[in-house]
Amino acid sequence: MVVTLVGCGGGGDGKSTEPRKPGTAQSQGTASQSAAPSASQSAEPTEVIATLNGQAGMTLEINSVRRDPGGFLTVSGQLKNTGSQSYKDTVAWRGIELKGTGESVAGATLVDKAGKKRYYVLRDTESRCLCTTGVSSVDAGQVIPFFAQFPAPPSTTSEVEFSLPTFATATVKISG
Repeated sequence: MVVTLVGCGGGGDGKSTEPRKPGTAQSQGTASQSAAPSASQSAEPTEVIATLNGQAGMTLEINSVRRDPGGFLTVSGQLKNTGSQSYKDTVAWRGIELKGTGESVAGATLVDKAGKKRYYVLRDTESRCLCTTGVSSVDAGQVIPFFAQFPAPPSTTSEVEFSLPTFATATVKISG
């Protein structure tokens, strides 16, 4: 169910309004389109390789940074609101999002310092990001699965800097 939707480019059936309203799927908000693009992402991640602190009690835990077949790099984890109030300032997470594509974490970037390159979130043929979408707010205590796909750096690159607007930057090791 979810893997099929995400496998088709990170969103619904081609309508930009569907990713915004997953409604009754898993947890209120965005969990239905937030699963990683492959079945390897489990509901309960086993390892935290980096924790990025954000504004107002928001944290981003990164659980994996893996090379995928076809030249992709997928960063997976969880957005958590450890604060006492709903977090609604998610607009910055979009980055320079194309008009009409909705809420997303498309503002995430990777930097390969050794190769002196910055990588942006990939997009499908309809300009939708290959990343978590539909996050307009995160309620206090809520946990939302997170993923973003990037072009893979050269195989000689073993670590990259990951950043998402409003969060600290972290250096993470690439596996796979």
